[in-house]
Amino acid sequence: MTSHDSFAGHPSAVPPPAPNGHSGFVLWMEGLSGAGKSTLSKHLANRLTALGWRVEILDGDEVRRGLSPELGFTRKDRETHAHRVSYVARVLSRNGVAVLVALITPYETSRKAARASIGERFTEVYVRAPLEVCQERDVKGLYKGQKAGQVKQMTGVDDPFEEPSAPDLIVDTANTHVDQCVESILQHARSKGFLPH
Repeated sequence: MTSHDSFAGHPSAVPPPAPNGHSGFVLWMEGLSGAGKSTLSKHLANRLTALGWRVEILDGDEVRRGLSPELGFTRKDRETHAHRVSYVARVLSRNGVAVLVALITPYETSRKAARASIGERFTEVYVRAPLEVCQERDVKGLYKGQKAGQVKQMTGVDDPFEEPSAPDLIVDTANTHVDQCVESILQHARSKGFLPH
């Protein structure tokens, strides 16, 4: 058995540093559509890249088109999609990549499964904003589409979003500037040893 095989069987183990000297990690950002997950991911990617990290953003809508084009939005399909994303995130992180996941992840079972799959180099960030604020932002026009009857199974409206029971960090994007949210996430990553102090 190779060391790679051994690590693959123990997701909680910390992989050896990649050629860039970094051991990868996953910041899993969940929340309603419009909460700010994609915006935070882009800002975080810029900061981490400036620090010399290899960064990959796994954004829900974009990744779905590539990984899960055949899936719909039933609970089973959403959980299958989250499982696929967590697998990709785990593979990237064990190769020294800082992985930023921006995925609604409405179900607690999916979040727990992602944590179990990825292991110690995983942080769950709840990107919190009230539904009314997300509806006002409506960057992708999904809430407007839901009201018009064009979008079905809209998370937080006619499909449930289970409030995270024990996230590692909560950032309140309704009342906190994006830069402060980014600093909070980076500080948390430092406290877990993902980033140097």
